[in-house]
Amino acid sequence: MSCPTLSAKQPGTRLRPIPVTGEEENMTSAPRGDASSLFATPKTVAEHRADGSVVLRSPEPLRDSARCIGDWLERWARQTPDRTFLAERDSADTPWATVTYAGALRRVRAAASWILAQELSAERPLVILSDNGIDHALLALAAQHVGVPSAAISPAYSLMSRDFDKLKSMIALLEPGAIYVSATKPFAAALAAIKPLHTAQIISGVAGDADALAFRAIAATAETPDVARAFAAVTPDTIAKFLFTSGSTGTPKAVINTQRMLTSSQQAKAQTWTFLEHGDDLVILDWLPWSHTFGANHNFNLVLRNGGSLYIDGGKPAPGLFSTSLANLKSVMPTVYFNVPRGFDMLIAALRGDEELRRRFFREVKFAFYAGAALPQNLWDALEQLSIETIGRALPMVSAWGSTETSPLATDCHFLAERSGNIGVPIPGTELKLVTSGDKLEVRVRGPNVTPGYWKAPELTKQAFDEEGFYLIGDAVKLADPKRPERGLFFDGRVAEDFKLNSGTWVSVGTLRVAGIAALAPLAQDIVVSGHGGDEVRFLVFPNIAACRAHAGLPDTADVSDLLAHDRVRSTIAQGLAKLKQQSANSSGHATRALLLTEPPSVDGGEITDKGYINQRAVLTRRADAVARLNDHASAEWIACG
Repeated sequence: MSCPTLSAKQPGTRLRPIPVTGEEENMTSAPRGDASSLFATPKTVAEHRADGSVVLRSPEPLRDSARCIGDWLERWARQTPDRTFLAERDSADTPWATVTYAGALRRVRAAASWILAQELSAERPLVILSDNGIDHALLALAAQHVGVPSAAISPAYSLMSRDFDKLKSMIALLEPGAIYVSATKPFAAALAAIKPLHTAQIISGVAGDADALAFRAIAATAETPDVARAFAAVTPDTIAKFLFTSGSTGTPKAVINTQRMLTSSQQAKAQTWTFLEHGDDLVILDWLPWSHTFGANHNFNLVLRNGGSLYIDGGKPAPGLFSTSLANLKSVMPTVYFNVPRGFDMLIAALRGDEELRRRFFREVKFAFYAGAALPQNLWDALEQLSIETIGRALPMVSAWGSTETSPLATDCHFLAERSGNIGVPIPGTELKLVTSGDKLEVRVRGPNVTPGYWKAPELTKQAFDEEGFYLIGDAVKLADPKRPERGLFFDGRVAEDFKLNSGTWVSVGTLRVAGIAALAPLAQDIVVSGHGGDEVRFLVFPNIAACRAHAGLPDTADVSDLLAHDRVRSTIAQGLAKLKQQSANSSGHATRALLLTEPPSVDGGEITDKGYINQRAVLTRRADAVARLNDHASAEWIACG
């Protein structure tokens, strides 16, 4: 949820929205729906300590959660056996292939029999290299059903990497007993690279793949009594899965996710999103990867815990792929719409050009949920305006905050905020400790949703917690109203991300990044803030190539370098920098120069995640030459503030 630059201790993927740039109560309210039918009333109590720290918690106790996620599957297979649990399709032209709850349980138990026969365990877990899919889900649930952890690894490390170094480190750490791929051919190079590092059985989603066992055969295994015994032995402390941090500053760490973490997180969600307990049908259409906590622990488990239906979106917010997402949206309108900022950017453009889709979307979607990275205010405003024009009221927009280590929910904005950026209040059962750090409030997290640590990394685990057991997530927050903590918190950047100019002025990187993207819209896809130890702030800009091409009026065949050197593109960037300076003339509130980057962010370099989150530190480190050109007074590459 979510996702700011990761610190040196490198926490995992985040549910993280826009930093605050102004007071929420100063914003003009738009016509809104009735939140009482969807959410619980936000409540927060604050404990002010003698050392100056403040502990925030919900006065609502966390109610009992399930023993394990397998209990959810067993429940719905009994109560609603014929309801669609999962659905997928190969393309927009093909029908949805579905599996019911009863059908899913049968295949899960069958696959679990095979898993037990292979003696898989926490020391020999199941590893999944492929994208989201029904077979992926059923195999992971089968392992977790009998107490064997699964570990979904981002397909980017197998399909986009050139050296496979991070994939190799993950496999060496986990020592898997089985590895699943949707098909062996696309993963051939990756499988060859890791072959010396394991003795795992390769499983393929395609029958007949050489040197692999077909998942179809595993799912047809005769169920044995061992499955029921192993399922009964699962406890809340049993490891359910390993999820990896991005590892941009070193080897990715495997975050231990226990059954308690996952079930308590969803119990808290049910107590904040009260409509989930009303028996309404929950339908989600989602592309967010299960190798990250947002797509897996938040969205997938939301469906499973509440007996909903998950339609797996084969598209994503990327050129050439978002058309698939739109076709799927026209086929299946979700109850709640989940996406990251880039997805909302592309959705808004599509809704503007399709009246029928726009009307269906705003009439049928209960609310939209954004996380994974900062949502610029201009996107919030655009979606709100479209909603008002279409149905006469603003679509509720909500968010949350957390990380892989908090599974991921730590706060939830279960109320109608007036602007982008409110991450809400602590969920039931979770405590936040706010500690002064420079001119910011560092936030720390404690609760049943927090990881016990990192797999096979006791020293890193020890460093990740303070003396009271609060997880050091490394983020900063602001109270919307210090006198009324129930009004929520605003994400205020990474503690280790901000820097000082030579003048001694602090630069709030998270706040400035989002303001910069809005000022340079639509030509800036993302921004990396530079200027550490200097006199001025400067931007490295990842351009939106499609928007730049349209703005310049150049054909698709135009060279990227020529495109970014075009006078119209450069002048518009200069005007955007000038606009930002008008909004904040102080040295820390705007950039004096910008350099457009021709090379897209690197997966191997840890510069970008599956969800499109840009890691500031990794980019600055890897592109030191670009920073040098940006700082070179004689260079003709950078663009000055107009």
